[in-house]
Amino acid sequence: MRAPGPGGPSRPLAEALAGGVVLLDGGLSNQLEAQGCDLSGELWSARLLADGPEQIVAAHTAYVRAGAQVLITAGYQASFEGFARRGTGREEAAGLFARSVELARRAAGAVDRDVWVAASVGPYGAVRADGSEYRGRYGLTVRELERFHRPRIEALAAAGPDVLALETVPDVDEARALLRVAAECGLPVWLSYTVAGGRTRAGQPLDEAFALVRGNEQVIAAGVNCCDPAEAEDAVRAAAEVAGKPVVVYPNSGERWDASAGAWSGPPTFAPALADTWRRSGARLIGGCCRVGPDTIAGLAAVLGGGDRRGG
Repeated sequence: MRAPGPGGPSRPLAEALAGGVVLLDGGLSNQLEAQGCDLSGELWSARLLADGPEQIVAAHTAYVRAGAQVLITAGYQASFEGFARRGTGREEAAGLFARSVELARRAAGAVDRDVWVAASVGPYGAVRADGSEYRGRYGLTVRELERFHRPRIEALAAAGPDVLALETVPDVDEARALLRVAAECGLPVWLSYTVAGGRTRAGQPLDEAFALVRGNEQVIAAGVNCCDPAEAEDAVRAAAEVAGKPVVVYPNSGERWDASAGAWSGPPTFAPALADTWRRSGARLIGGCCRVGPDTIAGLAAVLGGGDRRGG
């Protein structure tokens, strides 16, 4: 596997996970919105890679200062196709993928401790910007999904992140495609599904989903993200039992996303105290996703600091 990029941490993330719990950041988009950024449009936060890179650095830095030990880059909804629709050529787009890693690395330098950079590889549904990452089953074959993801993963891997975050994956078929392409770059990866009702969003059993990574040495963690916090404990247990890996978990705030209305509703239910239960169930990489901000990450740091959080 490749070594971390220039200016990276002193040891691999997998080694830190073997030593204790490592704290992830929270939702990048909500922090950018709190900073006054307009994230309308199909590129979402990825638009700021071109139009507001300093805002991305500021958002990452807010999480580092809250205690985050891993920063997930702003490339979740980025694609060569999406950049092309805004008039960005392929070479420039590749540079924007690289910039997503560089900006996170710059923010990681704000503290004198190890902070890892995870390059976000979102699902095909995210790039469609129609909420289909919460449904899966796009009507594409595994090979077609491989062709879509390959250029993105190649561009991100070339920038030298510490790990690829194959995240918010709704479907075992897409997970299979992502893992096949990631195997070509040699970087460590984590795989996290988005789940509902104890299954993937496409309806597959979690045992089937997590069995996909068992024995795959490139995968350093497996678990769930972008789901209701109430789903997390059972999913963590399933991942710990089946995958044979450290478990990654970073749920949403608990508010509900209405894709047709393009808005969140309902009260938040994410409580930092939940992290102790997740840790006891096997989670070693813990954070938050949509609508989970720096204050909550600071709360997680306080909870996890009282246990076996020795990753940093």
